[in-house]
Amino acid sequence: MTKTWFITGTSTGLGRLLTERLLTRGDRVVATVRRPDALETLTAQYGDQLLVLTLDVTDTHAIKKVVTDAFQRVGNIDVVVSNAGYALFGAAEEASDAQIERQIATNLMGSIQLIRAVLPHLRAQGGGRIVQVSSEGGQIAYPNFSLYHATKWGIEGFVESVAQEVAPFGIDFLIVEPGPTGTNFVDGLDRAQIMACYEDTPAGDVRRGVASGAFAIKGDAARTVDAMIMTADMQHPPLRLALGSTAYSSISQALSQRLSLLENQKDRALSADRLN
Repeated sequence: MTKTWFITGTSTGLGRLLTERLLTRGDRVVATVRRPDALETLTAQYGDQLLVLTLDVTDTHAIKKVVTDAFQRVGNIDVVVSNAGYALFGAAEEASDAQIERQIATNLMGSIQLIRAVLPHLRAQGGGRIVQVSSEGGQIAYPNFSLYHATKWGIEGFVESVAQEVAPFGIDFLIVEPGPTGTNFVDGLDRAQIMACYEDTPAGDVRRGVASGAFAIKGDAARTVDAMIMTADMQHPPLRLALGSTAYSSISQALSQRLSLLENQKDRALSADRLN
């Protein structure tokens, strides 16, 4: 049975590949881009199977307008994929105010407002699924990605709460957490102005590692997208889906360490309760 998907950020990377995969298997896709010509080749190939809409997710008014337009033009939408993103690279002190605002506006506010915009339509049609593309960086943290992590941790908390709010309406969520994957992610990093005082710190180490290509990128983009689609097709998908061996091991290690720290302070935690 074919489905209709709404996907943001489809010009490149996982969003583009996801769109191509779904069109190939016969699904219908509403794809949003910031540049109207970004998907010309796919439009020429797939015709009415693909509807391309222009959207900058930092524009809340535009999100509401485009979402309403999409539902009016295609009817029911089975799966909404919040994929558009931006990554700021640099120590927190190095980033400019404008860069920080863009990071939060794109990854956090953009995703929040997209989800808020689609909920009334999904309720009206009797349910649907929302896929939030996050990252392993939604559960772990590396130096030089502090603002990026802030948005990914933030959107995961938002989704986990909203999922409980809208479950009675037949709406569910899938949070996708890829590790380092063979896309244009590194090339697309917005780099903060370097401060010399961070050269001999963990932030400097990460910066040099990224520049030298020392960090292994084990994730395959096509296999990552295939796993996303397979999981999104499940009747009852898990709330979170880690993708790639790096994501699996790093998230597992982080959760184990966090649980160990919590258990070690159990007595102190319980001591804060009222005595009566």
